[in-house]
Amino acid sequence: MLQLPRIRYAALGVSALLCGAAPATFAGEMFASDSPWMLGDWNGSRTDLRERGYDFTLGYTGEMGSNLHGGYDHDRTARYSDQFTFGSHLDLQKILGWNATEVQLTVTERHGQNISNDRINDPRVGGFTSAQEVWGRGQTWRLTQLWIKQKYFDGALDVKFGRFGEGEDFNSFPCDFQNLAFCGSQVGNWVGGIWYNWPVSQWALRVRYNLSDTLYAQVGVFEQNPSNLESGNGFKLSGSGTQGAVMPIELVWSPQVNGLAGEYRAGYYYSNAKAQDVLRDSSGQPAAISGAAYRSRSSKHGFWLGAQQQVTSQASDQSRGLSLFANATLHDKKTNAIDNYVQAGVVYKGPFDARAKDDIGFALARVHVNPGYRKNARLANQAAGIDDYDNPGYLPVQDTEYSAELYYGVHLADWLTVRPNLQYIRHPGGVSAVDDALIAGLKIQSSF
Repeated sequence: MLQLPRIRYAALGVSALLCGAAPATFAGEMFASDSPWMLGDWNGSRTDLRERGYDFTLGYTGEMGSNLHGGYDHDRTARYSDQFTFGSHLDLQKILGWNATEVQLTVTERHGQNISNDRINDPRVGGFTSAQEVWGRGQTWRLTQLWIKQKYFDGALDVKFGRFGEGEDFNSFPCDFQNLAFCGSQVGNWVGGIWYNWPVSQWALRVRYNLSDTLYAQVGVFEQNPSNLESGNGFKLSGSGTQGAVMPIELVWSPQVNGLAGEYRAGYYYSNAKAQDVLRDSSGQPAAISGAAYRSRSSKHGFWLGAQQQVTSQASDQSRGLSLFANATLHDKKTNAIDNYVQAGVVYKGPFDARAKDDIGFALARVHVNPGYRKNARLANQAAGIDDYDNPGYLPVQDTEYSAELYYGVHLADWLTVRPNLQYIRHPGGVSAVDDALIAGLKIQSSF
């Protein structure tokens, strides 16, 4: 049965009720539909602070998932997970006179449960995607951003240093869908042991250079420290436990095609930390058979491509129209469970004149398991003398998982969007013995 934290449940219920009942008011009032904040402009104080360089945000994302059919466990239930975001952005040029300098501080808190963990995926091996993307990386408080950024040479050079995640700048992608396969930086979803997406942060440096008005190149160095993933280390600042560094490089092109915006990304990442081979031991034999430790590799690497392009628009409002997107990642077969991933979809903004700020999205994704990783699971079962899937000691063999999601985003106010969605997952976790799953979801995004 679905259980919501009482405070969150009450806040969401009151917010939705007041949003639906409030008459049209100016943006400075609480619950005004054209205000970016549910709590209003604080009698103009909020806008005044922003103009002076102080910007404060409080955001909320809540996601519900319910297994309507199929999956590993057919017992129907619903799960709820959520995230609060507390942020402060300081324009130091306005505050201290420091030229083109900004500071960002963000703290997040995650809470709840995920329907994918035991209802959709076989818990013996887990899954790849998640029906509730906001769940994960520990249901705890974290220092998610603490960085300073400064621009040089009339903005041509942009340098950022502090604590943040790779996906904030590299392989970036919006997060309007609820399934993880269509949300955020996808590299971090398939090499999560070294590439840490939001809300995890690590010490990092990112340097960007604008080659033209529509093209820039960037390179980064990110601390690879698995201890940052631990729930008890949400505010850790020391470098203890560091194993090496992840170094991404990316080229980003943002052209106007027939006057419509697009963004195209191509990148490569390299980790100089040691990585474990997925199949072989130090002598080159399958470790599952020999019983020896898996071979240690000296590095890990991969590539990504991403594209977003608006292709149609309304004459009365260019923001309304159809956009296409696609993403792909390739990973080191010697050290990574996933060797490739592809995804594509469409979003239509403003489908109806009466609902000009609503949006509709549909996407498909394919996650493919490295053949060496698959072979290792088969050999492990052979070594254990187990060939029955229902045996608790059996290690399910993972191959390819397919995901699809359809959502409709209801823009109730500038500070509140609700996106009911349907998700279909074929071979959850890449395990063909697990029934295909149909999931009903609901994503709530709000700014206070």
